[in-house]
Amino acid sequence: MVHESIHVSTTIERSVGDVYRYVSNAANLASWAAGLAQQEVQLVDGQWVVDSPMGRVVVTFAPPNEFGILDHDVTLPTGETVRNPMRVIPNGGGCDVVFTVRRGTGASEAEFAADVATVTADLARLRALMER
Repeated sequence: MVHESIHVSTTIERSVGDVYRYVSNAANLASWAAGLAQQEVQLVDGQWVVDSPMGRVVVTFAPPNEFGILDHDVTLPTGETVRNPMRVIPNGGGCDVVFTVRRGTGASEAEFAADVATVTADLARLRALMER
């Protein structure tokens, strides 16, 4: 099944390496990704666990890589896993951060729009944090 997708992005005046290292550290999620982590993320039995607006979830990032790939899986309390494509792309001395929001099965237009708005706010928060 193909899902409707929207690519949300921001440009950050900070090196791709700095942004990649910060975002790939799941312990930093609560500082920029309020849509996912509104509290401190905990390492429990080798897994990053957080109480999110969706309930207690497990977050697993792609292995460290030189390509800026920050894809991450979020395993919901139901056991369903949602894959979230995310990239940090060089842009001169800074970078672009791109997050693909996919419309989940059965999600209404309003729910999808709310997801896009949440990711947009999260990336704006990341930009402000990284450009301090």
